Amino acid sequence: MEAIKTIDIKKPIILLKILDNDRLLVIDNETTIRYLGLSEYDLKSGFKVKITHERYKTNMVYSSNDGQFLATASADCRESRLYNLKTKKAIAKVDRHQGEVSCVGISPNGKYMFSGGDDGKTFAVDIKTGKLIFTLPAHVDTINDISFSPNSNWVATASYDRKISLYNIATMTPKNKLKAHAAPVMKILFLGHNRIASADKNAKVIIWDIYTGKVLERLNGVHDDVTQMTTDKENKFLFLGTQLGYILLYDLNTYELLSEKYIKLKSAITALAFNSQKNELLIGTKEGNFHVYDIYEGEKELAELLKRKAFDEIQKAKELNPVLAYTKIFDLVANMWEVTLKKARQYLQKGDKKTALSLLEHFKHIPSKNKIIQKVLQEYEEFPKFEAFAREGKLPLAYGFTIKYPSYKDSNIYRALEKNWQKAFVQAEKYALQPRGTEQAKAILAPYRGISEKTKLIQDLLTQGEVYKRFRVAVAQKDFKLIFELVKQHPFLKEFPEYTTIMDYGDNLYIKSQELIAAGDTLSAIKMLRILQDYDDFKTEVQELMRDIEKKQQFFNAIKNQDMVQAYNLLAVTEELYDTKDGKRLHEEWLEDLNKANAQAVLGNSTGVALALKKYMKIDSKYSAIGTVFGLCYMTQLENAIKEKLDQATIENGIKNYMLSFGLQDQIENLYHIFKKRYPESKLSLDNLTQGSLAMWRPKMIVNSILD
Repeated sequence: MEAIKTIDIKKPIILLKILDNDRLLVIDNETTIRYLGLSEYDLKSGFKVKITHERYKTNMVYSSNDGQFLATASADCRESRLYNLKTKKAIAKVDRHQGEVSCVGISPNGKYMFSGGDDGKTFAVDIKTGKLIFTLPAHVDTINDISFSPNSNWVATASYDRKISLYNIATMTPKNKLKAHAAPVMKILFLGHNRIASADKNAKVIIWDIYTGKVLERLNGVHDDVTQMTTDKENKFLFLGTQLGYILLYDLNTYELLSEKYIKLKSAITALAFNSQKNELLIGTKEGNFHVYDIYEGEKELAELLKRKAFDEIQKAKELNPVLAYTKIFDLVANMWEVTLKKARQYLQKGDKKTALSLLEHFKHIPSKNKIIQKVLQEYEEFPKFEAFAREGKLPLAYGFTIKYPSYKDSNIYRALEKNWQKAFVQAEKYALQPRGTEQAKAILAPYRGISEKTKLIQDLLTQGEVYKRFRVAVAQKDFKLIFELVKQHPFLKEFPEYTTIMDYGDNLYIKSQELIAAGDTLSAIKMLRILQDYDDFKTEVQELMRDIEKKQQFFNAIKNQDMVQAYNLLAVTEELYDTKDGKRLHEEWLEDLNKANAQAVLGNSTGVALALKKYMKIDSKYSAIGTVFGLCYMTQLENAIKEKLDQATIENGIKNYMLSFGLQDQIENLYHIFKKRYPESKLSLDNLTQGSLAMWRPKMIVNSILD
């Protein structure tokens, strides 16, 4: 792979981010900000923040998607700051870490800034108000990375304690703690289809399911510290950047390692991004070089190679760039190979080796294909014997060849043999079901004795006539549970035409159900899917489809009936509902009301908070989020009480009430230290107070003032 563009920034590049305004943000370790155009990567504007980052293996700077806000650690890492990039002014800071700031992040919707520290804590600041609003579940060691789901509903933190913590921002509730790494987790990245990737200090990479917390895959081929991760827009590929300057490439559907040396640079990879407009991978390095790579490099040349039928050259191009295997031209070539091979086999079956070789001529220079070609040629040297045995009725010998050479099954001769077998089996079945017809059935099936794959079926037919009778009754009554139980216990039933009819019926039901789902007729689709639940081939997929359909139907019914309690509760447990029109509308309404509530909370106005969130007070999935806002409101009341120098007893009562409602949190600990400095004679101790928890908070606990 060759870079199509390289720019020397001269300083280590620590952030590459494509902004909503079609600009590429490039930040170096001196926090020099550059805005490049996405078409030619030419410099459009920039400025300097003048903060030098000595440590940048973790994200020490981060930008909002709209480019309006920048989160950064201070030069000494004692605090993290949030800047408005339009005014160039700091609008918030986090200085509560007991140790250094280790990484920062901003949610994709631009609502929260996060600050992770060496103390294992992660603080969340509301960007609009600049106030600390909540903290994520703590780790026992340094936070190494913070990552967000694209819809901003989830945030994950990776730590030196070898764990990954998942938190649902939409409901303000902690979820899974992912535990499978044997070393500190250094990088995490949300993927499509409810997955997350994580890389640890021992160069182990794991793919997880965020709902179940289960390990989906452990990636092979990583032999170096992973420093950066990114995907293409469609989540087809995962790109891993390493300390030694390698880019590893994986298929995100199969998790196959496509290339362990997809790109090799001379310096450590310190930043990655993907330009989906042009399918280009953007790489920043420790040496300060910005590189642009076309991941479909060589695709244009494939069309010309195809015209010349230079299939060996197309294969070589794919070996140089594995991504080309995912192009339409490569699919066309793969299809041509399958069709050509099939035709060649047909000519070999006729004894026309010359024509077969002529057809395969263009593929013989591809080593992998030539190996297959030679094997096929060798196999079909004995095809005349197979043909002769079949014609002479020496069935055990003929079928013996199909075991030795399975490709013979794709021939007219074999199909004719099987057709005759089916006729014989059905005819024998009629006699086998008659009181004295066993001998006649045996006579009909005699030519098939000695054929291993038929022997068991024949024995079952002759000895289990009653089973077949039950099978026929089950088919007539469409009792699918019994049908498949019988087939599982007695495989010989698969040989009967009734079984073929049942399987065809299932295929048709599945196709029809998909058409109904696409047309929006979910009720009719569910009726068909319930039948398909008894088919082993469809069981798992059908269960998932029915679950999704039923949840969506419940959600849409709740919307129709204006039952917002059920609608929001369903939204909280079914991520896919956020992608629906109504789901987006409800979530946007919630975020708008939440912003109003937060604005009142920073004023200490609990009445204003209650008014903004009035319609959510009966929705239990929102209790944690509502409690978080009231916690901020009451914290503001306590801070104001200390500033206004209210009497000690009143403030102590407020602290007791806060602890009773929300428990021991970072916010109250910090305020307690301020309180003790202002009121040193106080004997109040947080350790001795009755503690509640945010998880147990309910709207009935709302008070006008925490001080009362």
